[in-house]
Amino acid sequence: MSMKRRNGTEGAAASSAAVFGEVLKHYRELAGYTQEYLASLIPCDRSQVARIEAGTRVPQHTFAKKCDEVLGTGGVLGKLWGRIDWYPEVQHPDWFERRAEMDAEVVALREFQTGVMPGLLQTEDYAHALFSSILSGEEVDERVRARLSRQQRFFSPDGPSYMVVLAESCLHNAIGSPAVMYGQCAHLLAAGQRPNIRVQVALAADPRPAVPETSMSLIKLPDGKEWVYSESLDRGHFSDDPAVFGRHSQTYDVLRADVLSARDSAALIREVMGRYGQHGQPRTHRCCMDQEQLQRSQRRQLRGNRPRYPRLRPRA
Repeated sequence: MSMKRRNGTEGAAASSAAVFGEVLKHYRELAGYTQEYLASLIPCDRSQVARIEAGTRVPQHTFAKKCDEVLGTGGVLGKLWGRIDWYPEVQHPDWFERRAEMDAEVVALREFQTGVMPGLLQTEDYAHALFSSILSGEEVDERVRARLSRQQRFFSPDGPSYMVVLAESCLHNAIGSPAVMYGQCAHLLAAGQRPNIRVQVALAADPRPAVPETSMSLIKLPDGKEWVYSESLDRGHFSDDPAVFGRHSQTYDVLRADVLSARDSAALIREVMGRYGQHGQPRTHRCCMDQEQLQRSQRRQLRGNRPRYPRLRPRA
């Protein structure tokens, strides 16, 4: 996928890609190979080698390792590939690029997600399975790399505040194999242990939360600007209208107060993870029965109900 240039100049990420291309070209010429001959050894099209050397195409990690092998570089290209943040190299529709830029500088993010896991909390396997359902070939790997690179800032020691409410459907909508979902649930639990991240679940059978009809994000930037972001089928929607942000912010705060706490949400995630781990993808009937039992127990706890004890009858 070709990279995007802005105003005819190259940013830092584009320069990194150009450096990778120059290093590749150096070792290719040192070996006395033409672009066409190197392409035959990979194998790939000569035009792909040309574009990578020019810094206008994102190479796959397997491409870098194969070049190391056939050019005898001692692993230089593979190491260099791993040091480059390839996310800015992947071209997305303008609306998604704009959201990605916000993620790179956001100071506080609140999200509600329905259907699938939020991109910032997806594992590599989950993201790969998700993209494989709509894309193919190199584009899948590029999108997965881009998604994972977006996450790095949120998992750093001084990462921004990230509050997430998941609709329960995110846990039961199986993406990929049961093993993929098991790993995804484990990742959610680990993420929720970080000081800047909290994960909560909105139970499907609980009538109290006023659940939004679609996923949404509430974004606060360093300059104090606040944005509401949501997605439809083929585009993203942004609004910085203070009245709109205030309305959705209030809805979100009430939602967080009404859904399961982070502790109870973790218990539910562990329960679902156990089903994926022990029995594979849960059967619908059994899942619903177990889910309803868990929901009843959690509703009793949330409402302050005490456990019922049997009455002692007086002896005759």
